[in-house]
Amino acid sequence: MSSSNDQVFIQMSQTNTDGLPGMIPKDQKTFTEGAVLSFRNICYRVKVKSGSLLSRKTVEKEILMNINGIMRPGLNAILGPTGGGKSSLLDILAARKDPQGLSGDVLINGAPRPANFKCNSGYVVQDDVVMGTLTVGENLQFSAALRLPSTMSNREKNERINLVIQELGLAKVADSKVGTQFIRGVSGGERKRTSIGMELITNPSILFLDEPTTGLDSSTANAVLSLLKRMSKQGRTIIFSIHQPRFSIFKLFDSLTLLASGRLMFHGPAQEALGYFASAGHHCEPYNNPADFFLDVINGDSSAVVLNREEEGDEAKETEEPSKREKPLIETLAEFYVNSTFYREVKAELDQFSGVEKRKSSAFKQIAYATSFCHQVKWISKRSFKNLLGNPQASVAQIIVTVILGLVIGAIFYGLKNDSTGIQNRAGVLFFLTTNQCFSSMSSVELFVVEKKLFMIETGGGGLLHHDVHPDDGGLHGQLHDNGHSSRSECGIRSNTSHDRVFCVYDGE
Repeated sequence: MSSSNDQVFIQMSQTNTDGLPGMIPKDQKTFTEGAVLSFRNICYRVKVKSGSLLSRKTVEKEILMNINGIMRPGLNAILGPTGGGKSSLLDILAARKDPQGLSGDVLINGAPRPANFKCNSGYVVQDDVVMGTLTVGENLQFSAALRLPSTMSNREKNERINLVIQELGLAKVADSKVGTQFIRGVSGGERKRTSIGMELITNPSILFLDEPTTGLDSSTANAVLSLLKRMSKQGRTIIFSIHQPRFSIFKLFDSLTLLASGRLMFHGPAQEALGYFASAGHHCEPYNNPADFFLDVINGDSSAVVLNREEEGDEAKETEEPSKREKPLIETLAEFYVNSTFYREVKAELDQFSGVEKRKSSAFKQIAYATSFCHQVKWISKRSFKNLLGNPQASVAQIIVTVILGLVIGAIFYGLKNDSTGIQNRAGVLFFLTTNQCFSSMSSVELFVVEKKLFMIETGGGGLLHHDVHPDDGGLHGQLHDNGHSSRSECGIRSNTSHDRVFCVYDGE
């Protein structure tokens, strides 16, 4: 993905005869060697309110502190204990975090992140939010219908969908429903691959995943990460957060980023992490999983940490609470990383990027949409109708209740006379029916609650607030507002005979 141009050219990846992703010939590669994402001096603070309603205090909590790093094409893992800042860093890199309280620079190929970054990248959430009443193929078809422009023919869109299905190994379950809490569907791994496939429709150069192994057994998690490894060999930059992976998964990592309490413990090649911690005085046992070992060292529970503490004879520290002795250990590891060669190499490369002249994007005067408004309404209505047919329990129950209520009211008020008493009875019937319909319609509010998460994801995580992005700003200094100003960004793919053209249009004030 080129950050200096507003249009990015991509080429479909090829598949071998066995259905696995194949390498694209050199003369057909359009992102060349993929996108390199670098970030510098990332700091993130949030305001937390505490106390009662009368004596409420606002405290500023620091989530991330001076995070630097470079993510190259391949598998880039973000590892750390719960609450360490993994998901926050991932959302910041994916431009899905509230810019308030956020500072730092995120660069793509050494240039400022463009305004159309969300259009050219994919993001897979931790909870696989897909329409469970639809089949795997129908979910992919819905994503293709709204993300790919109407200029592409249905045959080209179907070819794109079939290619994604073959790459993800979903051919056997393409006609199976994803499944809900009431409908038995595909397995957890196939559901996760369906979520990934909906993001791969536009063939993004950078793919973000928030803990892709959540809810999966070890074997299925290994299969999903092996799939991501094959995808990364095509030139994609895959960045994901993960919690306690097994050793076979850890071996697939190209880059490892360790976070704890919002501070950077290590950032560099994953296979050199054990040697780095050994130089810090923490040796991993031969039978231990490196990922578990790193978390144990960070949390202060590693046998190496305990032995070092016993050798020093510091009995006072052993009697302290874990929270009190964890903080000095994290600070020690953070300071050791700052003085390491890994930090100096990353810092030197980031200093080279800092000298790059920031190019200002030209303003768009004409608005272009990936699909028309009528096309979007058509497909959303079509999906809602299929969802209604796929889950008819609630609708059938409501119809039965309405029919029974109608029969009861009809029997009670049957044979009304045309006199003053009949007029009063008719007014009572109308009042009763109007009141009943008003209160029964309140059940539709549940639809907004149930599908709120799906709506948030499909609208790009922006919610109801407008996100102002300044293309000429190299940092993360956007503004969120809801004061009536409008800002819109639309993206899609234009197609011709030779290649597909991804385009995004930004129109903001």
